[in-house]
Amino acid sequence: MNQKAVYPGTFDPITLGHEDLVRRAARLFDHVIVAVADGGGSKRPFFTRDERVAMGRAVLKDHGNVEVTGFSGLLMKFVRSQKARVVIRGLRAVSDFDYEFQLAGMNRGMYPVVETLFLTPGEEHMFLSATILR
Repeated sequence: MNQKAVYPGTFDPITLGHEDLVRRAARLFDHVIVAVADGGGSKRPFFTRDERVAMGRAVLKDHGNVEVTGFSGLLMKFVRSQKARVVIRGLRAVSDFDYEFQLAGMNRGMYPVVETLFLTPGEEHMFLSATILR
């Protein structure tokens, strides 16, 4: 069975915490798609989507079952187009959980066959965020 997972985010920029989650997800799934979102809404990325995709590809190049691609629009439409069954979300702190829990419920309502899997980064990356890096 070919298990495919999508790890979405703005990755502005990609961090060691993101890389840690991708590395661990790549051990769990046959194929991991790092889906770089346009941004929009309240998110105004510093780097363009193409720059963020290029950074992700450079950082993750040694992971043979990982693909980095950009997307726009609804995440669940993208997930469906990729024939994925899992969405990976990272949690750094308890404060992330409430928002992510609500998002997972909304996504399940849109596309019930997709499961959301929450992963936490290693302790050394827990307090690192892209916002802080910028």
